Amino acid sequence: MSGDIGTLVQRWRKARRLSQLGLAAEAAVSIRHLCFIETGRARPSRTMVLRLAEVLDVPLRERNTLLLAAGFAPEYRESALDAPAIAAVQQAIEAILAQQEPHPAVVMDRGWDIRDTNAAAGRFFGFLLTGHRPVPGPANVLRLMFHPDGVRPYVTNWPEVAHALVRRVRREALGGVTDERAQRILAEVLAYPGVPAAVADTDPLAPQLPIVPVRFARDGRQFDYFSTVTTLGTPQDVTLQELRIECFFPAGEQTRRAAPRIWSAVQDESRSSTSRGLPDWRSPVA
Repeated sequence: MSGDIGTLVQRWRKARRLSQLGLAAEAAVSIRHLCFIETGRARPSRTMVLRLAEVLDVPLRERNTLLLAAGFAPEYRESALDAPAIAAVQQAIEAILAQQEPHPAVVMDRGWDIRDTNAAAGRFFGFLLTGHRPVPGPANVLRLMFHPDGVRPYVTNWPEVAHALVRRVRREALGGVTDERAQRILAEVLAYPGVPAAVADTDPLAPQLPIVPVRFARDGRQFDYFSTVTTLGTPQDVTLQELRIECFFPAGEQTRRAAPRIWSAVQDESRSSTSRGLPDWRSPVA
């Protein structure tokens, strides 16, 4: 999202469905001054930009954009996941990933790129993707689910899952405002061969089930999962705010009981055959 500060403030206000009077009241600023900011007749101070951004619940990356548009330096840094400053958070993420064993868990950014996984996810997706050509582009949840060389052939309820994912992208954009990068990736995957037009026409406001199970099957093995998404509370770093940890939980007792035994067998198979070597999913996307 780009533009002058007044236009950006107005876009966020409308995205939050606030009137000028409502925003002025919540931000403790006169409606006249707010009107002048939006029309470009007044330049807000740095403090005012941050106050409006707070009231409008603007994501940290976009708060930096607002500051730059107003002529100020960014407020929030964007750290690498291995940066010493966020080592404690990285340890917490690793603890969540480890706790999810023997079931998969992945760490994604706002564009659905996979930044990290637990060992179970490496075994699971490696098992499903063995013998396939690599999916083009960085490891990305949407690409893996929609591409013909991804996990799509092994999701037995793929149309249901595809509709649910499209709804998620369109409804769960960070901060409630459409994320341009996620939308570009969504447009890319909807153009893959074999994706029905009906999936692209998914209504984001359509009623949804409490959970949408994802049912995988390959080589006589079946796994039924549903997922939960965890975000970090009160982050002050762009990278941390945009991370989501998706944990897959068994949707049935069969998967719950079978997963530890099956993954042990799959791991033994991969060690005994060089043709079945499983890819390393733990390395973060560059």
